[in-house]
Amino acid sequence: MDRGYIQVYYGDGKGKTTAAVGQAVRAAGAGLTVCFAQFLKPGTSCELEGLRALGVRMISGAQDKFCFQMTPEEKEQARLRNEAVLSEALLLEDDMLVLDEAMDACRLGLLDRNRVLALLREKPQGMELVITGHEPDPAIVDAADYVTEAVCHKHPFQEGAPARRGIEY
Repeated sequence: MDRGYIQVYYGDGKGKTTAAVGQAVRAAGAGLTVCFAQFLKPGTSCELEGLRALGVRMISGAQDKFCFQMTPEEKEQARLRNEAVLSEALLLEDDMLVLDEAMDACRLGLLDRNRVLALLREKPQGMELVITGHEPDPAIVDAADYVTEAVCHKHPFQEGAPARRGIEY
């Protein structure tokens, strides 16, 4: 690719990670190298196996607690893991880099926002960069070429239904 763009998927609706996975599948299918880095997730979602089967590099901070459940020591350990995930992903220099839940990790202080903003400014010319999160970071949105908001109008979770393996995770 001559030029890689920055894509942002955010909002309270279902489909942000699914959209990022779709972009990774499409890129891998076209013979591009892809790194899919996940933050704030346990690293056990079903999409990961499918992506691995396509040759997508998977990197995860493997977080098994929500931030509000963590002690200060656990938050610091999570921050260090997330920083290591970002560092590893940047070393790979793939055609596409997905930073799943990176905006939320930055907002929660579990990933250095300034490093992510520097990546937006300094990414390799041909790298496609995909970033997801619930709440949009204005600086990331301003730097993006594509911005898509997922809005929840209705979800079974609102009626007490649990997340389903293979559908929500």
